[in-house]
Amino acid sequence: MAIFLKILFGKKSLYRWGCLALLAFAFQPAFAQVLPRAGATRPVTADGQNRPNVQGQTQSRDTIGFEHRDDLADSITISYRYLDSLRSNNLDSSINDYGKIFTIPTGYVTLGNNGSAAYPVLFSPYAKAGWDAGFHAFEVYKYNIENTRFYKTTRPFTQLSYLLAGGKEQVVKVLHTQNIQPNWNAGFEYRLISSPGLFQTQNVNHNNYRLFSNYQGKRKRYAAWFVILANKLSASENGGIQDDSYLQDPERERRFTVPVKLGTEQGSGFNVFSTNISTGNLYNNFTAFLRQSYDLGIKDSLIINDSTTEYLFYPKFRFQHTISYNTYSHQFKDELSNQEEAQKDSAYFNQNYNLTLRPNYSGLNFWRIDEWKSVSNDLVIRQFPQTKNPGQFIQAGVRIDNFSGEFTSSPNPIYPVQIFPPPPIRENFYNIVLHGEYRNKTRNRKWDALLNGEFYTAGYNAADFNLKAVLNRLLNARLGDIEVSFQNVNRKPSYIFQSNSSFNLDSVSLNKKENITIITFQANNPRFSLMARNISIANYAYFTNFYEKEQYSGLINLTQVTAATKNRITRHLNLYSDFIVQQTTGQTPIRVPLFYTRQRLAFEGNFFKNLFLSTGIDVKYNTPYKANNYSPVMGKFVPQDSITISNLPQLNVFFNFRIKSFSAFITAENLNTATLNDGFAFTNNNFAAPHYPTPGFLLRFGLQWRFVN
Repeated sequence: MAIFLKILFGKKSLYRWGCLALLAFAFQPAFAQVLPRAGATRPVTADGQNRPNVQGQTQSRDTIGFEHRDDLADSITISYRYLDSLRSNNLDSSINDYGKIFTIPTGYVTLGNNGSAAYPVLFSPYAKAGWDAGFHAFEVYKYNIENTRFYKTTRPFTQLSYLLAGGKEQVVKVLHTQNIQPNWNAGFEYRLISSPGLFQTQNVNHNNYRLFSNYQGKRKRYAAWFVILANKLSASENGGIQDDSYLQDPERERRFTVPVKLGTEQGSGFNVFSTNISTGNLYNNFTAFLRQSYDLGIKDSLIINDSTTEYLFYPKFRFQHTISYNTYSHQFKDELSNQEEAQKDSAYFNQNYNLTLRPNYSGLNFWRIDEWKSVSNDLVIRQFPQTKNPGQFIQAGVRIDNFSGEFTSSPNPIYPVQIFPPPPIRENFYNIVLHGEYRNKTRNRKWDALLNGEFYTAGYNAADFNLKAVLNRLLNARLGDIEVSFQNVNRKPSYIFQSNSSFNLDSVSLNKKENITIITFQANNPRFSLMARNISIANYAYFTNFYEKEQYSGLINLTQVTAATKNRITRHLNLYSDFIVQQTTGQTPIRVPLFYTRQRLAFEGNFFKNLFLSTGIDVKYNTPYKANNYSPVMGKFVPQDSITISNLPQLNVFFNFRIKSFSAFITAENLNTATLNDGFAFTNNNFAAPHYPTPGFLLRFGLQWRFVN
């Protein structure tokens, strides 16, 4: 019996190899054949004779035998960098935080549905000089050049993620990357967020894709980075529920029966891959990006063996050109064929936007569209003072941006006799930008420095500028590193605040330059991280209500302190703590909670060799405050002073585990909404904004596979 078990389950078992063969056959579309490592092959000559292997032994081609499995044959070395970053990063395989694979990062609040408008608890201003369309409520769901990863891997790598939650919510994520040649990597990403929501007119469908590649010439002089990406974001808007008291009605425990302020009771057509939005926002953008560089410097080479030479190159000068083409479309529409719903929406627009919409026999047709196209050309010259330190350089460059915009709106609602939309407004302009940078990344990390700036010399954003300085020092392995940074941005308000925009409903333009100053101190070590930041804003541009604009005449000062720690209570019991304290001076249009915390108590560890487990409770809480309201047409969070949002601590329970390359995440969310009024139910909802309740109990599942092909 012992011999039988050894044959069945032993390391050299026929059973194991048979199972692997069956799995390889079953998953042929997903897996490529695993080739032996270099040095472990046994080549055959043209006459069919076996050549000696590296140990001088031979093996017949017709011999059938058992060979000890080499686990390193499936190993992979993979890293990635972001554009303009010198730091190489490794993939994160930790399982202690579901937010790492979820589409909404930890610390963000949504309007109650995955994919709906979101904002971070830790306030951060839009601190970029130059042109900006002004629509950022859905920014967290977008692919962009800044969050594109350029990989380097020794084997083809694939990552598949699937997330499922109540209310038919689904998320699909696909990533594949491989080195076509040792110096050429390419890959693609795709993400789908599909959720009908638990309330009426709340369905969401977001699609993102990205193709990326980076190449370096064999002699390491020429390099190229290439990206094509697109985002198609479709989100219905319901304007919030009509009355908060409906949430306590036992006959409306099924939340789809709660009346909302916008949209149709039947809801828009919902499909996992495509959703028909009748009332809501549709944001689309496309980007094609190409950067090329060529270096001049000192050549060298390293002979590995008789047939292999490793070419070395130490750059002294780099000539770099970047070209990008972008299109943007931001649309709000309300198209209803139901007369009763059209009357309801008409009253909503009249009350909140001072628009007199007169539904006709076909219902209601209202829309606003801003569309943009831009082409950017950037030329840079970089000089490396130290021959063998590419992390230290000085660069200067010039960029020319060309923009064309088209702004379309529905027929003037005041005159019902006008049935044709007015001709679109068009505008063309340019920007000329001078920019420079000094960077020094030392090997011992004692003094790393960054200083960069850009100045808009001519064009639409003339006199905009951005200055940034960062100084980082590593103290030691135990104390970690500290960083001090300073940033000052002078910028013209986003285009949504200009009179030409179709979203301008009060015919006012805001043209005073916003000036933003951010001073930050950070400390990071293996036990905790600490950040203290002061934000000062002059001429802050904002919406005072759903459509009227203004610039704050005083100086806004916002002080923020954040801390994150990990404390081991017992061998397998850990407490993860995050804290945020932030406060503004005086009565400003920026609304933030004074205190926010997230506490995770997790039982975790490595069990049974390959099982990694993390399970426990997750609690989030912030102090009461007058949270921003939300303007559906503008896609903007706007300040309000009438309603204080006071929520119970959000309580979640999670069970996460990983077995080799497979990870699973299970969370039971919003247990705090349980109530015994009129029977047990999860109907004591929290609120994200006035009249925007968050869901009750939700059960989420997440699966993630990583394949080495």
